[in-house]
Amino acid sequence: MKFPLHYQVVAGVILGIVVGLIFGEGASLLQPVGDIFLRLLQFLVVPLVVVTLVAGMLQMSSVADLGRVGGRFLAYLVLTALVASSIGVAVALLIRPGLGLDLTQVDAEDLATDQGDHSFVDQFVEWFPSNYVDAMANMSMLQIIIGSLLFGAAILTIGKTKVPTIFRLVDDLSAVVLKLTGFIIALSPIGIFALIAVLVGTTGTETIVAAGKFILADYIGLLIVVLVVYPIVLKLVARVGVLKFYRSAWPATLFAMSTSSSSATIPVSMKVAERNLGAPKSVYGFTIPFGATANMDGFSVALGVISILALDAYGIEITPMIVMQIVLLGLVLSIGAAGVRGAGIVMSAVLMESLGLPLEIIPLLAAVWPIIDVGHTGLNVTSDIVGTTVVSSRGGGLNREVFDSKSAPLDLTTDTGSDSPSDRVQSVDGK
Repeated sequence: MKFPLHYQVVAGVILGIVVGLIFGEGASLLQPVGDIFLRLLQFLVVPLVVVTLVAGMLQMSSVADLGRVGGRFLAYLVLTALVASSIGVAVALLIRPGLGLDLTQVDAEDLATDQGDHSFVDQFVEWFPSNYVDAMANMSMLQIIIGSLLFGAAILTIGKTKVPTIFRLVDDLSAVVLKLTGFIIALSPIGIFALIAVLVGTTGTETIVAAGKFILADYIGLLIVVLVVYPIVLKLVARVGVLKFYRSAWPATLFAMSTSSSSATIPVSMKVAERNLGAPKSVYGFTIPFGATANMDGFSVALGVISILALDAYGIEITPMIVMQIVLLGLVLSIGAAGVRGAGIVMSAVLMESLGLPLEIIPLLAAVWPIIDVGHTGLNVTSDIVGTTVVSSRGGGLNREVFDSKSAPLDLTTDTGSDSPSDRVQSVDGK
Protein backbone atom coordinates (compact mmCIF):
# COMPACT_ATOMS: atom_id res chain seq x y z
CA MET A 1 0.00 0.00 0.00
CA LYS A 2 1.34 3.39 -0.97
CA PHE A 3 1.26 5.98 1.80
CA PRO A 4 0.19 9.60 1.07
CA LEU A 5 3.01 12.03 0.41
CA HIS A 6 2.56 13.98 3.63
CA TYR A 7 2.92 10.74 5.64
CA GLN A 8 6.12 10.00 3.74
CA VAL A 9 7.42 13.49 4.52
CA VAL A 10 6.63 13.07 8.22
CA ALA A 11 8.45 9.71 8.19
CA GLY A 12 11.43 11.35 6.50
CA VAL A 13 11.46 14.11 9.12
CA ILE A 14 11.35 11.65 12.02
CA LEU A 15 14.10 9.48 10.53
CA GLY A 16 16.17 12.60 9.81
CA ILE A 17 15.88 13.76 13.43
CA VAL A 18 16.89 10.30 14.71
CA VAL A 19 19.86 10.05 12.35
CA GLY A 20 20.97 13.60 13.16
CA LEU A 21 20.83 13.03 16.92
CA ILE A 22 22.65 9.68 16.68
CA PHE A 23 25.41 10.57 14.24
CA GLY A 24 25.80 14.31 14.93
CA GLU A 25 28.32 15.90 12.57
CA GLY A 26 28.62 12.58 10.77
CA ALA A 27 25.18 13.15 9.27
CA SER A 28 26.78 15.76 7.01
CA LEU A 29 27.67 12.87 4.69
CA LEU A 30 24.03 13.12 3.52
CA GLN A 31 24.52 16.75 2.46
CA PRO A 32 24.91 15.96 -1.29
CA VAL A 33 21.49 14.26 -1.30
CA GLY A 34 19.90 17.31 0.29
CA ASP A 35 21.77 19.66 -2.05
CA ILE A 36 20.39 17.87 -5.11
CA PHE A 37 16.85 18.29 -3.79
CA LEU A 38 17.44 22.00 -3.10
CA ARG A 39 18.86 22.50 -6.60
CA LEU A 40 15.78 20.87 -8.10
CA LEU A 41 13.60 23.24 -6.06
CA GLN A 42 15.60 26.19 -7.35
CA PHE A 43 15.21 24.87 -10.89
CA LEU A 44 11.45 24.87 -10.36
CA VAL A 45 11.11 28.38 -8.95
CA VAL A 46 11.11 30.61 -12.05
CA PRO A 47 8.80 28.58 -14.36
CA LEU A 48 6.47 27.93 -11.43
CA VAL A 49 6.07 31.59 -10.49
CA VAL A 50 5.71 32.85 -14.06
CA VAL A 51 3.17 30.26 -15.19
CA THR A 52 1.02 30.08 -12.06
CA LEU A 53 0.76 33.86 -11.70
CA VAL A 54 -0.26 34.38 -15.33
CA ALA A 55 -2.61 31.36 -15.29
CA GLY A 56 -4.22 32.61 -12.09
CA MET A 57 -4.94 36.00 -13.65
CA LEU A 58 -6.39 34.42 -16.79
CA GLN A 59 -8.93 32.47 -14.74
CA MET A 60 -11.05 35.59 -14.89
CA SER A 61 -11.42 35.06 -18.66
CA SER A 62 -11.97 38.76 -19.44
CA VAL A 63 -11.63 42.21 -17.99
CA ALA A 64 -15.42 42.26 -17.58
CA ASP A 65 -15.06 39.64 -14.84
CA LEU A 66 -13.23 42.26 -12.83
CA GLY A 67 -16.47 44.23 -12.59
CA ARG A 68 -19.11 44.16 -9.89
CA VAL A 69 -18.43 40.72 -8.44
CA GLY A 70 -14.81 40.18 -9.43
CA GLY A 71 -13.66 43.65 -8.46
CA ARG A 72 -15.19 43.51 -5.00
CA PHE A 73 -13.91 40.02 -4.29
CA LEU A 74 -10.46 40.87 -5.61
CA ALA A 75 -10.34 43.94 -3.36
CA TYR A 76 -11.33 41.75 -0.40
CA LEU A 77 -8.70 39.16 -1.35
CA VAL A 78 -5.90 41.74 -1.60
CA LEU A 79 -6.77 43.55 1.62
CA THR A 80 -7.17 40.42 3.75
CA ALA A 81 -3.96 38.88 2.35
CA LEU A 82 -2.03 42.05 3.18
CA VAL A 83 -3.50 42.13 6.69
CA ALA A 84 -2.81 38.41 7.20
CA SER A 85 0.79 38.78 6.05
CA SER A 86 1.25 41.81 8.32
CA ILE A 87 -0.14 39.85 11.28
CA GLY A 88 2.24 36.99 10.55
CA VAL A 89 5.17 39.41 10.55
CA ALA A 90 4.00 41.16 13.74
CA VAL A 91 3.51 37.92 15.69
CA ALA A 92 6.87 36.59 14.52
CA LEU A 93 8.58 39.82 15.58
CA LEU A 94 7.14 39.33 19.09
CA ILE A 95 8.01 35.62 19.38
CA ARG A 96 11.17 35.65 17.21
CA PRO A 97 11.14 31.91 16.42
CA GLY A 98 14.48 32.11 14.61
CA LEU A 99 16.50 33.48 17.53
CA GLY A 100 18.73 30.75 18.87
CA LEU A 101 18.81 28.93 15.54
CA ASP A 102 22.21 29.81 14.09
CA LEU A 103 22.46 29.30 10.34
CA THR A 104 25.00 32.09 9.87
CA GLN A 105 27.55 29.55 8.68
CA VAL A 106 25.60 29.79 5.43
CA ASP A 107 26.95 32.86 3.69
CA ALA A 108 24.29 35.59 3.72
CA GLU A 109 26.62 38.56 4.18
CA ASP A 110 26.05 39.85 0.67
CA LEU A 111 22.38 40.45 1.42
CA ALA A 112 23.14 42.54 4.50
CA THR A 113 25.72 44.58 2.60
CA ASP A 114 23.45 45.20 -0.35
CA GLN A 115 20.59 46.35 1.87
CA GLY A 116 22.75 48.93 3.52
CA ASP A 117 23.98 50.40 0.23
CA HIS A 118 20.59 51.36 -1.18
CA SER A 119 17.97 53.84 -0.15
CA PHE A 120 14.26 53.08 0.10
CA VAL A 121 13.66 54.63 -3.34
CA ASP A 122 16.54 52.72 -4.92
CA GLN A 123 15.28 49.39 -3.64
CA PHE A 124 11.72 50.17 -4.74
CA VAL A 125 12.91 51.05 -8.25
CA GLU A 126 14.84 47.78 -8.44
CA TRP A 127 11.61 45.83 -8.00
CA PHE A 128 10.70 46.70 -11.61
CA PRO A 129 12.44 44.75 -14.40
CA SER A 130 14.46 46.45 -17.13
CA ASN A 131 15.12 43.09 -18.80
CA TYR A 132 12.68 40.28 -18.09
CA VAL A 133 14.98 37.53 -19.39
CA ASP A 134 17.87 38.88 -17.34
CA ALA A 135 15.64 38.91 -14.26
CA MET A 136 14.85 35.22 -14.80
CA ALA A 137 18.51 34.36 -15.38
CA ASN A 138 19.50 36.07 -12.12
CA MET A 139 16.41 34.82 -10.25
CA SER A 140 15.41 38.37 -9.30
CA MET A 141 12.08 37.21 -7.97
CA LEU A 142 10.36 40.54 -7.37
CA GLN A 143 11.19 41.62 -10.93
CA ILE A 144 9.93 38.28 -12.24
CA ILE A 145 6.69 38.60 -10.26
CA ILE A 146 5.99 42.15 -11.44
CA GLY A 147 6.88 41.27 -15.04
CA SER A 148 4.57 38.26 -14.93
CA LEU A 149 1.72 40.37 -13.56
CA LEU A 150 2.19 42.87 -16.40
CA PHE A 151 2.13 40.09 -19.01
CA GLY A 152 -0.98 38.59 -17.42
CA ALA A 153 -2.75 41.95 -17.38
CA ALA A 154 -1.90 42.57 -21.04
CA ILE A 155 -3.19 39.15 -22.13
CA LEU A 156 -6.36 39.56 -20.08
CA THR A 157 -6.99 43.00 -21.56
CA ILE A 158 -6.73 41.70 -25.14
CA GLY A 159 -9.16 38.91 -24.32
CA LYS A 160 -9.52 35.22 -25.07
CA THR A 161 -11.45 35.75 -28.31
CA LYS A 162 -8.54 37.60 -29.94
CA VAL A 163 -5.66 35.50 -28.61
CA PRO A 164 -7.13 32.06 -27.86
CA THR A 165 -3.79 30.42 -28.67
CA ILE A 166 -2.09 32.35 -25.86
CA PHE A 167 -4.75 31.28 -23.38
CA ARG A 168 -4.39 27.62 -24.45
CA LEU A 169 -0.60 27.92 -24.27
CA VAL A 170 -0.75 29.23 -20.70
CA ASP A 171 -3.12 26.40 -19.73
CA ASP A 172 -0.82 23.81 -21.33
CA LEU A 173 2.28 25.30 -19.73
CA SER A 174 0.49 25.32 -16.38
CA ALA A 175 -0.25 21.60 -16.73
CA VAL A 176 3.37 20.88 -17.65
CA VAL A 177 4.80 22.90 -14.76
CA LEU A 178 2.41 21.33 -12.26
CA LYS A 179 3.37 17.86 -13.50
CA LEU A 180 7.05 18.80 -13.17
CA THR A 181 6.34 20.07 -9.66
CA GLY A 182 4.76 16.73 -8.84
CA PHE A 183 7.88 14.88 -10.01
CA ILE A 184 10.18 16.96 -7.82
CA ILE A 185 7.89 17.01 -4.79
CA ALA A 186 7.68 13.21 -5.00
CA LEU A 187 11.38 13.23 -4.08
CA SER A 188 10.79 15.43 -1.03
CA PRO A 189 10.69 12.61 1.59
CA ILE A 190 14.25 11.59 0.61
CA GLY A 191 15.56 15.13 0.24
CA ILE A 192 13.97 16.30 3.48
CA PHE A 193 15.27 13.24 5.35
CA ALA A 194 18.81 14.13 4.32
CA LEU A 195 18.45 17.83 5.04
CA ILE A 196 16.83 17.30 8.45
CA ALA A 197 19.54 14.82 9.42
CA VAL A 198 22.25 17.33 8.52
CA LEU A 199 20.42 20.23 10.18
CA VAL A 200 19.81 18.38 13.46
CA GLY A 201 23.28 16.83 13.38
CA THR A 202 24.95 20.24 13.10
CA THR A 203 22.61 22.40 15.23
CA GLY A 204 21.22 19.90 17.77
CA THR A 205 18.03 20.70 19.69
CA GLU A 206 18.03 24.32 18.46
CA THR A 207 16.12 23.12 15.38
CA ILE A 208 13.37 21.46 17.43
CA VAL A 209 12.93 24.55 19.63
CA ALA A 210 12.72 26.80 16.56
CA ALA A 211 10.13 24.49 14.99
CA GLY A 212 7.95 24.65 18.11
CA LYS A 213 8.13 28.44 18.24
CA PHE A 214 7.33 28.62 14.53
CA ILE A 215 4.18 26.51 14.98
CA LEU A 216 3.13 28.67 17.95
CA ALA A 217 3.63 31.93 16.05
CA ASP A 218 1.80 30.61 12.99
CA TYR A 219 -1.29 29.48 14.92
CA ILE A 220 -1.43 32.70 16.95
CA GLY A 221 -1.47 34.60 13.65
CA LEU A 222 -4.25 32.38 12.29
CA LEU A 223 -6.35 32.89 15.44
CA ILE A 224 -5.96 36.67 15.26
CA VAL A 225 -7.23 36.67 11.68
CA VAL A 226 -10.24 34.45 12.41
CA LEU A 227 -11.16 36.02 15.77
CA VAL A 228 -10.40 39.68 15.07
CA VAL A 229 -10.04 40.49 11.35
CA TYR A 230 -12.95 38.50 9.91
CA PRO A 231 -15.44 39.56 12.63
CA ILE A 232 -14.62 43.21 11.91
CA VAL A 233 -15.17 42.65 8.18
CA LEU A 234 -18.43 40.76 8.74
CA LYS A 235 -19.81 43.30 11.17
CA LEU A 236 -18.75 46.55 9.53
CA VAL A 237 -18.72 45.65 5.82
CA ALA A 238 -21.15 42.76 5.36
CA ARG A 239 -23.30 43.85 8.33
CA VAL A 240 -24.21 40.34 9.38
CA GLY A 241 -24.11 38.48 12.68
CA VAL A 242 -20.63 37.12 13.38
CA LEU A 243 -21.62 34.13 15.54
CA LYS A 244 -24.40 33.16 13.13
CA PHE A 245 -21.94 33.30 10.26
CA TYR A 246 -19.41 31.04 11.95
CA ARG A 247 -22.10 28.51 12.92
CA SER A 248 -23.34 28.44 9.33
CA ALA A 249 -19.86 28.26 7.79
CA TRP A 250 -18.53 25.63 10.20
CA PRO A 251 -19.34 22.57 8.00
CA ALA A 252 -17.08 23.90 5.24
CA THR A 253 -14.32 24.89 7.67
CA LEU A 254 -14.39 21.47 9.34
CA PHE A 255 -14.38 19.65 5.98
CA ALA A 256 -11.43 21.75 4.83
CA MET A 257 -9.42 21.04 7.97
CA SER A 258 -10.10 17.31 7.72
CA THR A 259 -9.05 17.09 4.05
CA SER A 260 -6.35 19.82 3.99
CA SER A 261 -7.64 20.78 0.54
CA SER A 262 -9.46 23.96 -0.45
CA SER A 263 -10.37 22.53 -3.85
CA ALA A 264 -11.92 19.39 -2.37
CA THR A 265 -14.04 21.67 -0.19
CA ILE A 266 -15.48 23.68 -3.10
CA PRO A 267 -18.79 21.72 -3.27
CA VAL A 268 -19.27 22.00 0.50
CA SER A 269 -18.46 25.73 0.47
CA MET A 270 -20.97 26.32 -2.32
CA LYS A 271 -23.73 24.52 -0.42
CA VAL A 272 -22.90 26.49 2.72
CA ALA A 273 -22.93 29.78 0.79
CA GLU A 274 -26.30 29.06 -0.82
CA ARG A 275 -28.26 27.14 1.80
CA ASN A 276 -26.85 28.47 5.07
CA LEU A 277 -25.84 32.02 4.16
CA GLY A 278 -28.25 32.96 1.36
CA ALA A 279 -25.62 33.99 -1.22
CA PRO A 280 -26.77 34.02 -4.87
CA LYS A 281 -25.22 31.58 -7.33
CA SER A 282 -24.07 34.47 -9.52
CA VAL A 283 -21.73 35.41 -6.67
CA TYR A 284 -20.63 32.14 -5.05
CA GLY A 285 -20.28 30.47 -8.46
CA PHE A 286 -17.34 32.82 -9.03
CA THR A 287 -15.96 33.60 -5.58
CA ILE A 288 -15.76 30.06 -4.20
CA PRO A 289 -13.84 28.39 -7.08
CA PHE A 290 -11.64 31.46 -7.62
CA GLY A 291 -11.02 31.83 -3.89
CA ALA A 292 -10.05 28.16 -3.61
CA THR A 293 -7.08 28.82 -5.88
CA ALA A 294 -6.19 32.45 -5.16
CA ASN A 295 -7.40 33.36 -1.66
CA MET A 296 -4.76 32.03 0.73
CA ASP A 297 -4.85 34.06 3.95
CA GLY A 298 -3.45 31.15 5.95
CA PHE A 299 -0.48 30.94 3.62
CA SER A 300 0.00 34.71 3.87
CA VAL A 301 0.28 34.44 7.66
CA ALA A 302 2.83 31.64 7.28
CA LEU A 303 4.94 33.59 4.79
CA GLY A 304 5.19 36.47 7.25
CA VAL A 305 6.30 34.16 10.06
CA ILE A 306 8.72 32.25 7.81
CA SER A 307 10.42 35.44 6.66
CA ILE A 308 11.19 36.65 10.18
CA LEU A 309 12.26 33.14 11.22
CA ALA A 310 14.70 32.93 8.31
CA LEU A 311 16.10 36.44 8.71
CA ASP A 312 16.82 35.82 12.39
CA ALA A 313 18.33 32.40 11.72
CA TYR A 314 20.65 33.82 9.07
CA GLY A 315 21.56 36.83 11.22
CA ILE A 316 20.09 39.43 8.85
CA GLU A 317 19.01 42.80 10.23
CA ILE A 318 15.25 43.35 9.93
CA THR A 319 14.59 46.80 8.48
CA PRO A 320 11.30 48.59 7.64
CA MET A 321 12.06 48.10 3.94
CA ILE A 322 12.42 44.34 4.40
CA VAL A 323 9.17 44.23 6.39
CA MET A 324 7.33 46.02 3.56
CA GLN A 325 8.82 43.62 1.05
CA ILE A 326 7.73 40.63 3.14
CA VAL A 327 4.15 41.89 3.41
CA LEU A 328 3.89 42.41 -0.35
CA LEU A 329 5.42 38.99 -0.99
CA GLY A 330 2.84 37.50 1.35
CA LEU A 331 0.16 38.84 -1.00
CA VAL A 332 1.76 37.98 -4.33
CA LEU A 333 3.14 34.56 -3.46
CA SER A 334 -0.09 33.42 -1.83
CA ILE A 335 -1.88 34.17 -5.10
CA GLY A 336 0.99 32.75 -7.17
CA ALA A 337 0.81 29.50 -5.19
CA ALA A 338 -2.59 28.63 -6.63
CA GLY A 339 -2.85 25.09 -7.96
CA VAL A 340 0.57 23.99 -6.74
CA ARG A 341 0.92 20.55 -5.13
CA GLY A 342 3.30 20.70 -2.18
CA ALA A 343 3.31 24.49 -2.31
CA GLY A 344 4.31 24.83 1.34
CA ILE A 345 7.78 23.63 0.41
CA VAL A 346 7.99 25.05 -3.10
CA MET A 347 6.68 28.54 -2.38
CA SER A 348 8.83 28.78 0.75
CA ALA A 349 11.77 28.24 -1.58
CA VAL A 350 10.43 31.03 -3.79
CA LEU A 351 10.19 33.27 -0.70
CA MET A 352 13.79 32.55 0.27
CA GLU A 353 14.96 33.35 -3.27
CA SER A 354 12.91 36.55 -3.24
CA LEU A 355 14.62 37.67 -0.03
CA GLY A 356 18.04 36.62 -1.29
CA LEU A 357 18.42 33.94 1.38
CA PRO A 358 19.79 30.37 1.13
CA LEU A 359 17.41 27.40 1.14
CA GLU A 360 18.92 25.48 4.06
CA ILE A 361 15.96 26.38 6.28
CA ILE A 362 13.49 24.57 3.97
CA PRO A 363 13.69 21.19 5.76
CA LEU A 364 12.66 22.82 9.04
CA LEU A 365 9.60 24.29 7.33
CA ALA A 366 8.78 20.98 5.65
CA ALA A 367 8.96 19.23 9.01
CA VAL A 368 6.17 21.33 10.54
CA TRP A 369 4.04 21.91 7.43
CA PRO A 370 1.65 18.96 7.98
CA ILE A 371 0.88 20.41 11.42
CA ILE A 372 0.20 23.99 10.34
CA ASP A 373 -1.47 23.03 7.05
CA VAL A 374 -4.64 22.02 8.91
CA GLY A 375 -5.08 25.55 10.25
CA HIS A 376 -4.11 27.17 6.96
CA THR A 377 -6.75 25.26 4.99
CA GLY A 378 -9.47 26.00 7.52
CA LEU A 379 -8.65 29.70 7.42
CA ASN A 380 -8.43 29.77 3.61
CA VAL A 381 -11.89 28.25 3.15
CA THR A 382 -13.41 30.42 5.89
CA SER A 383 -11.98 33.47 4.13
CA ASP A 384 -13.58 32.39 0.83
CA ILE A 385 -16.97 32.25 2.53
CA VAL A 386 -16.43 35.57 4.33
CA GLY A 387 -15.60 37.19 0.99
CA THR A 388 -18.65 35.62 -0.64
CA THR A 389 -20.85 37.00 2.14
CA VAL A 390 -19.30 40.45 1.82
CA VAL A 391 -19.76 40.61 -1.96
CA SER A 392 -23.33 39.29 -1.71
CA SER A 393 -24.25 41.76 1.02
CA ARG A 394 -22.72 44.83 -0.63
CA GLY A 395 -24.30 43.93 -3.97
CA GLY A 396 -27.75 43.51 -2.43
CA GLY A 397 -28.01 39.83 -3.35
CA LEU A 398 -27.73 38.29 0.12
CA ASN A 399 -30.96 36.58 1.20
CA ARG A 400 -31.26 37.78 4.79
CA GLU A 401 -34.06 35.35 5.58
CA VAL A 402 -31.88 32.39 4.66
CA PHE A 403 -28.92 33.84 6.54
CA ASP A 404 -30.94 34.43 9.72
CA SER A 405 -32.73 31.06 9.59
CA LYS A 406 -31.47 27.93 11.31
CA SER A 407 -28.86 26.16 9.18
CA ALA A 408 -30.08 22.83 7.81
CA PRO A 409 -27.80 19.76 7.67
CA LEU A 410 -25.92 19.62 4.38
CA ASP A 411 -26.31 16.67 2.01
CA LEU A 412 -22.85 16.30 0.50
CA THR A 413 -23.88 13.58 -1.93
CA THR A 414 -25.82 15.79 -4.33
CA ASP A 415 -24.29 17.87 -7.09
CA THR A 416 -23.75 21.58 -6.54
CA GLY A 417 -24.26 22.34 -10.19
CA SER A 418 -20.83 23.89 -10.57
CA ASP A 419 -18.86 23.09 -13.66
CA SER A 420 -16.10 25.59 -12.94
CA PRO A 421 -12.65 24.64 -14.21
CA SER A 422 -11.37 25.50 -10.76
CA ASP A 423 -13.05 22.32 -9.49
CA ARG A 424 -10.24 20.45 -11.16
CA VAL A 425 -7.43 22.62 -9.76
CA GLN A 426 -5.54 21.56 -6.66
CA SER A 427 -5.05 24.31 -4.13
CA VAL A 428 -1.97 25.48 -2.28
CA ASP A 429 -2.94 23.34 0.66
CA GLY A 430 -4.26 20.43 -1.40
CA LYS A 431 -2.47 17.12 -1.48
